[in-house]
Amino acid sequence: MRPDNRAPDQAREVSIITDFVRTAAGSCLIATGNTRVICTASVEESLPAWRRGSGLGWVTAEYAMLPASTGTRKRRDGATKDGRGVEIQRLIGRSLRQAVDMRLLGERTITLDCDVLEADGGTRTASITGAMVALTCAVDKLMREGKLKVSPIVHQVAAISVGIVDNTPCLDLCYQEDSRAQVDMNCVMDETGAFIELQGTGEGRAFSAAELQTLTSYGAKGVESLLAAQREALGTRAARIGTRPVLVAATGNAHKLTELQSIFGEFYAVVSMHDVGFDQDIVEDADTFAGNAAIKAETVCAATGLPTIADDSGLMVDALGGEPGVYSARYCGHHGDDEANNDKLLAKMAGVENRAAAFHCAIALKRPGRETLVAEGACPGVILHARRGSGGFGYDPLFLYEPLNKTFAEVNAEEKNAVSHRARASAKMLELLRAEKERGQL
Repeated sequence: MRPDNRAPDQAREVSIITDFVRTAAGSCLIATGNTRVICTASVEESLPAWRRGSGLGWVTAEYAMLPASTGTRKRRDGATKDGRGVEIQRLIGRSLRQAVDMRLLGERTITLDCDVLEADGGTRTASITGAMVALTCAVDKLMREGKLKVSPIVHQVAAISVGIVDNTPCLDLCYQEDSRAQVDMNCVMDETGAFIELQGTGEGRAFSAAELQTLTSYGAKGVESLLAAQREALGTRAARIGTRPVLVAATGNAHKLTELQSIFGEFYAVVSMHDVGFDQDIVEDADTFAGNAAIKAETVCAATGLPTIADDSGLMVDALGGEPGVYSARYCGHHGDDEANNDKLLAKMAGVENRAAAFHCAIALKRPGRETLVAEGACPGVILHARRGSGGFGYDPLFLYEPLNKTFAEVNAEEKNAVSHRARASAKMLELLRAEKERGQL
């Protein structure tokens, strides 16, 4: 019989109170049985010197036991921490770094402070579990403030202790059990059931493979219940955890980004290349839309290490031999001047009876270590003699989509995304992605 009458595979009751420290970016008070830990997350818009200029963020931790946490007064840490405290805070930091994509965190530091109010066994595992909640609260605050465009939290992490007491494998040891355990082990796991760290020691005796299997099975069961408790405590903020994988859009065009987010939101959280720190100029020197799209996707993917999607699109006018084609954005001689580009097109089409044209788009998807996927689409229409509509961008005011009898500058986003060249190329790319998903290759 265990001291608190629990079954061997039964964890202690857990409670998590979020926002326990109002001045922290994120915080909670976690209680597992009689063990209670305050976990806070502090955000600094700076990095340790060795990390600066890397484009990567940093997550670190500090751990301390308050003087009365063990009943007998514990001396406060001075300039030098005790070895146990250093080892535990390193464990907390290692564990929580597995939850975060440092590229998405950006060049800032999140420090997780875990202060034990009351110790009754499992303080390090409770600290890890509580620190995950504090970290998520801090990320939510950064996103609400607009400092982060997408959550960098890619995994949910929790931890629990297991051990062998009186030759019986047990879950979530209290101090009375921990102090006389024959085998002591800490399980740190993520939401997929994968181990981040497994610390096991035969303090009183060696343990068998069968006992190890029982202990890890108990640990997985305990972590699963802690993950649920974390999500319940976080409420809507739990949506910041394990969001869709990030897809970088190799564009600085806000209109294109919005369209790509709408189209590929089923699979990815789409962010701009600027959101992940890519601000280099890309030389698009291919003579096809597909070639330029691939150049952009491959360049940004190589620089960021993230899956990247890029498109190259433009207008091809039959009477002009396919002009402006790949030069659509700089038809007037310099890049991005929509008014000047439209003026030049109207001038070249003056007196021309054949007004047939088509928007063409090639979309390229590059993922690290995989071949570049390319999908293409086209939308036919005619060139008007004067602009119509105030929406859209590029040549939209001159391009009439005849089935709707509207220019692309007159249709709403939903109408355009249903028929545009980018929508048609995207539909083909989505077909490829869905096929990969069915094969488990996405």
